[in-house]
Amino acid sequence: MQIKKFTAPTLREATFKMKDELGSEAVILGTRLIENTNGLRNEKVFEVTAGIENDVPFKSVNESAVTVPQPNFAAELLEMTKRFSMNTKPDGSIKQSADEKSELSSDRIKKLIADFHEKDVNRKVVSSVIDQLKKYRKFLHSSNFDNYVLSVLSSMVDVHEVELKKAGFPKVLSFVGPTGVGKTTCIAKLAVITKILHKLDVGLISIDTYRLGAIDQLKIFSEISKTDLLVAYEPEDIKKHMHSFRKKDIVFIDTAGRSPRNTAQLQKTKGFLDGIKNNEVFLVLSTASTTKSMIDAAEKFEMFDYSSFIFTKIDEAVTYGSIINLIHSTKKPAAYLSNGQTIPDDIITADSEFIANMIIKGNYQDVKPG
Repeated sequence: MQIKKFTAPTLREATFKMKDELGSEAVILGTRLIENTNGLRNEKVFEVTAGIENDVPFKSVNESAVTVPQPNFAAELLEMTKRFSMNTKPDGSIKQSADEKSELSSDRIKKLIADFHEKDVNRKVVSSVIDQLKKYRKFLHSSNFDNYVLSVLSSMVDVHEVELKKAGFPKVLSFVGPTGVGKTTCIAKLAVITKILHKLDVGLISIDTYRLGAIDQLKIFSEISKTDLLVAYEPEDIKKHMHSFRKKDIVFIDTAGRSPRNTAQLQKTKGFLDGIKNNEVFLVLSTASTTKSMIDAAEKFEMFDYSSFIFTKIDEAVTYGSIINLIHSTKKPAAYLSNGQTIPDDIITADSEFIANMIIKGNYQDVKPG
């Protein structure tokens, strides 16, 4: 993996620099606030550490501008606005009939579409939102428009509630995903919640013998939390470990982060999980990644038959449109959102309205959990 650092006065600018130079395949490995050593004043700047697989060449800004086709947003804006209003007056406002009163002008619809575009919500999702709003057009006016938008958007966000309770047998929850998305930390958070809040007997199995320090990270956590941990070096080991954990209530399985492009590595990980019965397989993805990267990962990890997503690093993401883009594209729900490194606090159960609000407001900290 090729690693590079980018600095800027804001996290958004640093992320844009990363995308311009490394392209859509780049993954954010970390962010921090540092002293600006190049400036004359003593000021802080954001530093983004990003990586890209060795077989993906770096992109220069000029190359990206030439090779990546830019959508004709103005044309899309006009087409969607027309579809919503159907017939407009010369001044651009919506024609009203006796039974169809509306205070909305086409400018309000244009602003909504432009806002979604800015928040990286893709065209298919925006088009679906406009089509839904059109059904309620006669009821829409300036005072309730935002509520209708929130309601429509949240109805498009599928979520999945994971049952953490005794089942009379060990319930197996496996976590797969690309490198550096935070699978191990998610497992630690959920293990504590399951053990402390739900008072269940928890077991941990790690098959992440590929990443340096991965087992040590779980081992330290298991010692502190007094949770049993076993390591599977070969596929047959995991069957033995499941027998050892046959009296557990929940077993969390941590897998090695794999590049979506490396089919051989994905198949190797799958060989471990094929030997046991998984009740849930979660695909863990970083919200700081682009929609294109996330959809590519979702397609390549389909071989694991994952049931839902866990979206991590929402505290590092610049926008959240990628979440609904992925859910809308794959027809698979979100299970959890992770927003930091603190165990077990920084993870919440996915909620449709919370995610919709997060996308609209552009900052998860401005949204209160329901």
